Amino acid sequence: MTQHTDVVVVGGGQAGLAAGYHLRRQRLDFVILDADAAPGGSWQHMWDSLHLFSPAEHSSLPGRLMPAQPGETYPDAGHVVDYLTDYEKRYDLPVQHGTRVNAVRRDADRLLVEADTGTWRARAVISATGSWSRPFLPAVAGRSVFTGQQLHTVNYRSPADFASQRVIVVGGGNSGAQIAADLTLDGRGDVTWVTQRPPRYLPDDIDGRALFDVATARRRALDAGRSDTGGVASLGDIVAVPPVRAARDAGHLQAKPMFSQLTADGVRWADGSGSGADAIIWCTGFRPALSHLAPLDLRGPRGRIPTDGTRALGEPRLHLLGYGDWTGPASATLIGVGRTARDAVREVTGLLS
Repeated sequence: MTQHTDVVVVGGGQAGLAAGYHLRRQRLDFVILDADAAPGGSWQHMWDSLHLFSPAEHSSLPGRLMPAQPGETYPDAGHVVDYLTDYEKRYDLPVQHGTRVNAVRRDADRLLVEADTGTWRARAVISATGSWSRPFLPAVAGRSVFTGQQLHTVNYRSPADFASQRVIVVGGGNSGAQIAADLTLDGRGDVTWVTQRPPRYLPDDIDGRALFDVATARRRALDAGRSDTGGVASLGDIVAVPPVRAARDAGHLQAKPMFSQLTADGVRWADGSGSGADAIIWCTGFRPALSHLAPLDLRGPRGRIPTDGTRALGEPRLHLLGYGDWTGPASATLIGVGRTARDAVREVTGLLS
């Protein structure tokens, strides 16, 4: 059976909920289709020790401040899941959980959204699927011959899973530093951290509040035709959250240059020497989860869909929300997505009026 609505939002995480908030305020008919069986977006899949970069009051979606978590300056992932669950209920957002969207196609004056639970004909689509479901693994020599365990950030949960093991953590971004810190501070395993270049820590006093301001200032400069400030990347790659600072200051985070290849029982370094390993944790980032949009044939360089703000240049009925700075400054963050969600819904409303 085909159902009809004004707007289909694909993805019910923080970006999808922010879009839903503004769609509700505009009194549009809409539905949010979310592949996860429960509320909370990707936050329900994070590792046990993960905390936000910012205090609760600076990590909120539009209309509803995140309450503080007792005893925590920076809330943990479970607290974020509780907040998003409450947010969905508070605004009575029409989220259909356990519904995976497989394809979005053009259908005359509508977009056809094909999900595993049925099909929707919509006047506009907001894609807010994020990137957590599309982890990136680099093409490293020997990856197929290594006989130990290999997992990505998305599969990591706790140091207890690696007690008495030799673990190599790969990646010089936030997830690599935080997972390496988590393992080294636990002290039950032998941990080696490797990065493509020497780690670049942001100043210790910078957290998510400052990062949002920096990202916003960069976007404003670019929009005004001024020179690129470099944004957050100009400050460093790693936010020095308390566990990372503790591990770094204790001398535990001594990164080694990237190995040249994997072997059956470990890695080989550039100088030809080798080290044994029981597990490799690839903290090597993500790519936007956009496969459902493939029938629209919109991808440009590097797999991205060219946009003006959040609107797809090749399909004005499609908006992309929450994928990073290319769809709005800090739009992949809790505090940053609200502004771009508002702008996207404003454009959608204009299109449909």
